Amino acid sequence: MTTELRSIDRHSAAPMYDQLRQLLIDSIERDGLQPGDPLPGEHRLCEQYGVSRTVVRQALAQLEHEGLVERVKGKGTFVSRPRTSETLAHTLVGLFEDVGSRGGQVRSDVLRHERAEADTEIAQALELPLGAPVVVLQRLRYVDGEPWSLSTTWMPEGVGRSTLGVDFSERSLYQFLARNGIASSRGVRSAEATVATHEQAQYLGVSAGSALLRLRSVSRDEADHPIEYFVAYHRGDRSRFEFEVKREQSLASLLHIDDSGDASRAGSIHL
Repeated sequence: MTTELRSIDRHSAAPMYDQLRQLLIDSIERDGLQPGDPLPGEHRLCEQYGVSRTVVRQALAQLEHEGLVERVKGKGTFVSRPRTSETLAHTLVGLFEDVGSRGGQVRSDVLRHERAEADTEIAQALELPLGAPVVVLQRLRYVDGEPWSLSTTWMPEGVGRSTLGVDFSERSLYQFLARNGIASSRGVRSAEATVATHEQAQYLGVSAGSALLRLRSVSRDEADHPIEYFVAYHRGDRSRFEFEVKREQSLASLLHIDDSGDASRAGSIHL
């Protein structure tokens, strides 16, 4: 049984910031703090535990990275809400369906919904000529009223034209396409860690440099034609992706990412 820490042990081999991190976790549990409850300020923590502000900030940064606390500039540090599991990385459902299946609510601010021309990345993903017409739909997604993800979807013009003029603030793109005879049959999705740019941080209500999960996806219809490509940035402090694996049916690929961001397939893993 682990003994609960009560103070910093200056003779311990464990770094002081890691000890303080555990002390704060113990304090949250012991005091029964709930999501949204504030933690003492940095100055108070320095006095309480006899450590420098650098140690305090390292400990809080680690807790924030783990999703246990949330730091709000100018306001302080607060206990975070538990991360919500998402299955988007291994199924062909969208956020609307995934969250709805758990009883949550999704709404969107539509930031962009128009015709555009496919650049190199989009043309390659959708197997279109460079400059081919596409329809782009960019949305800031909210889960239960909180900014959750920033997603951009590109569709070949033949697929996306029916969506133009449709309000997707409170409706599912996938459900709309399915009702128009366009449904995903298979696809490839990937999830990777990244950090928020200044613009992404402003939309998602986090600090620039905060952890994000980037989800990329290409979906295909039964004829194996690409029908959509999307890139979505999910707040790392609010979500995690879970994978249901089966010994005989699940197959994953191990990718090596080089310094330029390009991926090469290193092999397949049967899960």
